[in-house]
Amino acid sequence: MPRVLYLVRHGRPVVDPSRPAHEWELDPAYADDVRVLRRRLPAHADWFSSPEPKAIGTARLLTDGPVEVVADLREHERLTADWIDDFETVVRRAFDHPDHPAYDGWAALADTRRRVVSAVAGILDQHRRRDVVLVGHGTAWTLLRSALLGEPPDLDWWARLAMPDVVHYPVPHDPGDMLEP
Repeated sequence: MPRVLYLVRHGRPVVDPSRPAHEWELDPAYADDVRVLRRRLPAHADWFSSPEPKAIGTARLLTDGPVEVVADLREHERLTADWIDDFETVVRRAFDHPDHPAYDGWAALADTRRRVVSAVAGILDQHRRRDVVLVGHGTAWTLLRSALLGEPPDLDWWARLAMPDVVHYPVPHDPGDMLEP
């Protein structure tokens, strides 16, 4: 049976506009929204998480087993604590111009894609016996999905991802095929 890659988007965070989003914790008021995803995930898998608190908190609610934290699964770097009223427009600009930061303090999206896809290719290459569950973020998973499918990023897919959410894909025969030449 083919292995499956599960991508879990973290649950709702406690939004603190005075801190960068990568520091936000998972909101305990929505823990049941996360727990309901357990039934959509495999009983036996290798688990990995972004180092961001909201992702680690989500993983801890979804499995009693070990979860390896992988720094390169972190979200698109947005190191500013600025509150952006029209966040979706700025994210769309990041996807339209992936080689340039879309906002002051943001990394170029192309850098995020290389980092995340490379990390996932390595995980899939090293963990060949079981399904793999990755817990992380919407923008990162949109870039990864693009690499998995060999298609441009689908921003409508990004906009439809819930907090939390889970999607799955067959593991590529050669995970290195996802990497850009």
